[in-house]
Amino acid sequence: MYRLGHYGTALLVYAPLGLGLLVADLPNLAVLGGALSLGLAPVPDYDQRLPLVSHRGITHTFLFAGVVGGVLGGLGWAVGASTDARSAILLGAFGALVGTTSVLAHLLADIITPAGIAPLWPLSARTYTLDLARADNTLANYLLLGLGVLAVTAVAAVTPIR
Repeated sequence: MYRLGHYGTALLVYAPLGLGLLVADLPNLAVLGGALSLGLAPVPDYDQRLPLVSHRGITHTFLFAGVVGGVLGGLGWAVGASTDARSAILLGAFGALVGTTSVLAHLLADIITPAGIAPLWPLSARTYTLDLARADNTLANYLLLGLGVLAVTAVAAVTPIR
């Protein structure tokens, strides 16, 4: 998918997480998580800018999702540790979850394309695809964007403002 499709998928995948944070009365984290999800949406495609790294290679794997989640989790823990242990745990878990799900959302958007992805690398080089739409399919990209915006709007609509 292209950037708009990845943004939409990031919002769609993040919406339940955002809802959970709002229900837990953590609105600042809910908004921050949405912003992080959008910011991380294109990260796996940065492989196109790196020499010696193939597109839809290592950056399109569960391993990479775990690494990004680990890095954000560590950053969250470090920020929270400056306050107290509870904050360190909360922000560490938050960072890990947002980082991991953001990359997984990207993989979901790319698995629908004919090129697919090899998410199990390095355990397996097998490529998986649903072959539903080409990455450059304008309708598919806008549909994903619309679904993501709809999901986040629905979360905002059903969550009371305190």
